[in-house]
Amino acid sequence: MGFASAWLEQNSLFSRIITEAPAQNTGIIVVVPAFDEPGITNLLDSFAGCSLPPCRVEILIVVNAPDNAGEESLINTRNTAAAADSWKKLNQNLFFNVYVIDGLGLKSSGWSVGLARKTGMDEALRRFDLLNNPDGIILNIDADCTVKNDYFEAVYSEMAGRSDRMACSVYFEHPVSGDDFTEEIYRSVKLYELHMRYFVQGLSYAGFPWVHHTVGSAIAIKAIAYVKAGGMNKRSAGEDFYFIQKLLPAGGFFNLTSTTVYPSPRVSTRVPFGTGPVISRLAESPDAGLLSYNPEAFRELRLFFSMIDGFFCEETNTGINKYSDLPPGIRQFISSEDWDTRVTEIRNNTSGMDSFRKRFFSWFNMFRIVKYLNSVHGTHFKKVPVEEAASELLKMMGKDNPAGLTGLLNCFRQLDLNG
Repeated sequence: MGFASAWLEQNSLFSRIITEAPAQNTGIIVVVPAFDEPGITNLLDSFAGCSLPPCRVEILIVVNAPDNAGEESLINTRNTAAAADSWKKLNQNLFFNVYVIDGLGLKSSGWSVGLARKTGMDEALRRFDLLNNPDGIILNIDADCTVKNDYFEAVYSEMAGRSDRMACSVYFEHPVSGDDFTEEIYRSVKLYELHMRYFVQGLSYAGFPWVHHTVGSAIAIKAIAYVKAGGMNKRSAGEDFYFIQKLLPAGGFFNLTSTTVYPSPRVSTRVPFGTGPVISRLAESPDAGLLSYNPEAFRELRLFFSMIDGFFCEETNTGINKYSDLPPGIRQFISSEDWDTRVTEIRNNTSGMDSFRKRFFSWFNMFRIVKYLNSVHGTHFKKVPVEEAASELLKMMGKDNPAGLTGLLNCFRQLDLNG
């Protein structure tokens, strides 16, 4: 019995898929969901151009298609598998092995990006279980990405042998210029990436302790941490966001900024929300712009989070946990009864300020923050163009304000790199 055998027996959807035994020094396994991805060889070429890490690597491509996939998409999906197999035959003696998992043959219906990630990650876990390697690293990336040439080296260097590092968000940048896409597409992805980075920096400004991007194509996790988190979910979109919320309270999650993943800015409708659908909408109406959260909402969160220590010290029968002192948007979002019940429960189950704060933010986590932001916009705040929001947040942070969309995006990229 390996370290994950019992978990796999109870939680994996499929029995062992890859019959070939993993190499003994396998230390990284990359999971690649692939639906309608005939250009997947670009990713494999990018991997082949990487410098060698101090371990063997495996690439698990999970070819799948949802129930409503059109005939053209199904043809492209079959071509994905064929292209990957052909590439594998032409590229021997590399530092990695490529395995194509035929999801359509495993399961005839119910496929989603979450199910594809789970299938691949469970199989990666099984292979590390065969090696009895609980510290094996499972990487997630999307089939339309490319990577910086130190990708594997950096991930191994930053995670292997580090008991304090269990999972991470890998730094990413969308291509924002070139000949592969139209100017409308490049401008659209600048807006969307700025929105993503503005949200993360807004969390940092507010004082939220776990500030990380939640991008499915840029996640790494150790095998044992995957087990402890209960594995990947099967959601049709947002699977990455929900998965990371389970990881953060356990500790050991960090931002890996020493390498870069380059997600494609292409238009896509394969998932109901995320990069592809947003780029599609923006490209169709380039003058409409992109609205984002009002920076005043982050200012309110900052005030709210500054009050947390007082919630721990306040007795239940003196002021109902200071509910009346909460900012107005928070009081709209949470009733006094719910607030009193929750804070009392957190206090009764913690012995000190540090444990109170950890338990508090496990409750008022990123998921709840997003619900709060959606709740207060339209009542207390109005959404504003993302360039305006980003500029105002920089002022609130005491930062210099660069000119233009590209300047703003580069500034927020640097903020993310600097931690």
